Amino acid sequence: MTKAELVETVVESVNGLTKKQTEVIVNTIFESIKDALAKGDKVELRGFGSFKIRQRRSREGRNPKTGEMVEVPSKRVPFFKAGKELKLRVDN
Repeated sequence: MTKAELVETVVESVNGLTKKQTEVIVNTIFESIKDALAKGDKVELRGFGSFKIRQRRSREGRNPKTGEMVEVPSKRVPFFKAGKELKLRVDN
């Protein structure tokens, strides 16, 4: 499902909202999640899951073209952990 399809689904299920209003709401939700993660906060959506930042250690990698060993620096990456209800729904 794309963001546009998500907006369409919300428009169909909620009466009184235009497509443009719904798009603003969906974009605001996603921006809020990104902003919270950028600050290092955890975002928890009960029944759905939680987003948080994990720290990856630096490591040695290899350039696939030359085979030369290169140092891959440590970095922060977003991580999503599915909630219990989501896991059950996907499994059935």
